[in-house]
Amino acid sequence: MKRLILLIIGGLVFISCNKFKDDINTDTNNPSVAANMQLINNAALSLPGLSSSPQGEYNAQFLSETQYPNLSLYTQENFDFTGYYRGPLMNLQEVLNKEGSGSTEWPFNNHVAIAKILKAYFLWHVTDRWGDVPLEEALKGSEDFTPKYDVQESVYDKIFALLTEANAGISGANIANDIIYGGKMDKWKKLGNTIHLLASLRLSEVDANKAKQEFNNALTAGIMSSNDDNLVFEHLNEEANWNFWFDQIENQGRYWWALSDKLVDNMKPYDDPRLATFGNENTVGEYVGLQYGTLDPDSEDPSLLGDAIWTSTSPVHLVTYAQALFAKAEAAKSGWIPGGDAEAKVNYDLAIEQSLKQWNNNTSGLAALMAHPEVAYNPATAMQQIATQRWIHLFMHGYEAWAEWRRTGFPALAPPAGDPGRQIPTRQAYPVSEQFNNDANYKEAIQRQFGGSDNLYGKVWWDKP
Repeated sequence: MKRLILLIIGGLVFISCNKFKDDINTDTNNPSVAANMQLINNAALSLPGLSSSPQGEYNAQFLSETQYPNLSLYTQENFDFTGYYRGPLMNLQEVLNKEGSGSTEWPFNNHVAIAKILKAYFLWHVTDRWGDVPLEEALKGSEDFTPKYDVQESVYDKIFALLTEANAGISGANIANDIIYGGKMDKWKKLGNTIHLLASLRLSEVDANKAKQEFNNALTAGIMSSNDDNLVFEHLNEEANWNFWFDQIENQGRYWWALSDKLVDNMKPYDDPRLATFGNENTVGEYVGLQYGTLDPDSEDPSLLGDAIWTSTSPVHLVTYAQALFAKAEAAKSGWIPGGDAEAKVNYDLAIEQSLKQWNNNTSGLAALMAHPEVAYNPATAMQQIATQRWIHLFMHGYEAWAEWRRTGFPALAPPAGDPGRQIPTRQAYPVSEQFNNDANYKEAIQRQFGGSDNLYGKVWWDKP
């Protein structure tokens, strides 16, 4: 009997010790399995970085450097995309990996739809900067550290497929814990379809028939219908969630950015009321652009980046109703949708109005702006006007504006004044790490696209008419 009691006590001690060991080895503050919305929201925290990048502003020539001119001369070639794969794309893929698993997280279909929308959006950004990028063999973690590069055309096909699937998968049920749209699935639905619409425009010079088809698919599915639908990242007045430019300018004292002469020259002569939001008056009360890429910025008295752009809580506008309206104006002019110039004018005029509402919270000055013949819709110069006004609207969303400039050629930009022999980049070179960690696939990708040269001046697929 004593032997039996000792065995029972010993067993209980063993069980208790194991349970104690398990408890102390478990971090209750960092669960090993994240909920879908934790993964989605963590990915969403990377959204402002798609816009808040000095190099993006230089490529679009929105801003000029007031000190230490360097990056505005396009001196850096290699840029790193691996953070997108390790961060937001991997988080979103974790949600998508659960598809078909019978997940009990409700409403799971809407979680999957949001993950597909955001995955498509990040992929769109990445492929437009670099060209061919890893996709089908990527996001597998330790299973594959050396993924092949997918051709950009197939990346676009995947983007369209993800957005189509997301649109079909969304139900009416709203969700909880959504930091972007507060759980409103109708907003997510419109966002996905608007991204689809805008992405289709990139194909206009390389495959107009497919571009038209995808454009109309998105339009039929339902796009943004007001500024309330915009994809906006709202910053918070706390250090971890400050606006990027606030941290640079106010916190670190880097008053390094002025409005470029290219931007001011396309706004000031036409009494554009957005200029007072975009920049501050100079020391004598004027709006003056700094010559882009100048090596002698101290010789000028330019308008610095506007205070409203870089408060701690200044929002970042990523996908907007005005963009969709400019896209519809272009589509009408191109004959993709009915109405011709009359329809194009309606959308063009409304796009500028909504842009003023977005940036200035009112339409004061709209009539004076539209009265200028250079701004008022003209069928003979409509494509240039649409592209130029879209570029202005995309202020501080440099990479998107740069992509549209590469596609349309408008507005007229020029090489940096400090190095006139250096042209505006047409892509960004792959991260240096790929040459060491994924060499065979890296070399195959640059040979296929650019004849073996990995630099700033290869043309991505949609930029090769």
